[in-house]
Amino acid sequence: MKTKLLLVAAIVAITGCAKSSTGRSQITLFSDSELNKMGATSFEELKQKEKISQDATINKYVQCVARSITKNVSKAAHAGDWEVVVFDSDQVNAFALPGGKIGVYTGILNVAKGQDQLAAIIGHEVAHVTERHSNERLSSNQLVQMGAAVGGAVMAQQEVENKETWLMVGLGIAQYGVLMPYSRMHESEADIVGQELMAKSGFKPSAAIALWQNMAKQSKGAPPEFLSTHPSNKTRINDLSKHLSKAERVYQQSTMRPRC
Repeated sequence: MKTKLLLVAAIVAITGCAKSSTGRSQITLFSDSELNKMGATSFEELKQKEKISQDATINKYVQCVARSITKNVSKAAHAGDWEVVVFDSDQVNAFALPGGKIGVYTGILNVAKGQDQLAAIIGHEVAHVTERHSNERLSSNQLVQMGAAVGGAVMAQQEVENKETWLMVGLGIAQYGVLMPYSRMHESEADIVGQELMAKSGFKPSAAIALWQNMAKQSKGAPPEFLSTHPSNKTRINDLSKHLSKAERVYQQSTMRPRC
């Protein structure tokens, strides 16, 4: 049992040396090649399952915004071209996956008004990739599972009463006290990194604030922030507003001015 505990501690100590672009320590148990393979597999499955838009005008528009954003992505995050697919769906959604994959649902175009707001969406999603959030989420889930297994073994050895109840309590604490805040932190980080990325790509960073104001109108009845994997719209708007002056300086220094 001591060996298992030491193994978990060693993994955390070794992987905790990774840093996000914001300077935050990260736990990343998976290699880039593993994440890229997962991303490519998931993307292919989605392309088989979801209807792909054949609208030439929409595709050209989305491709233009995405291409402008990805020009400024570090080669360390993805060295090749990014594959961008527009899905014909009313879902208000978009995503980016490791391995250079971007998906945009046509439904989000009803909320993201104009190229700058769409750039805020794509910049946010690409920031999840550049900041290795998928790796962190998979790693944190794996560590929680390892911890539950070790805890279960300890209680079995010590003949703890009601061990199933204690395990459920522990997993609940991990879910609401660790994993959900961790996910909210990722979303907040992607908001800020994405706002700078869109600004560097020549899109007006103030559009990120307007976007989430639009989102707030669409998300009535959302759960309380502490029970959600995402920050509240109010939190996001406040964070982006506080960061706007820095993002505006990045925008003014950019030589890019896309016309999508």
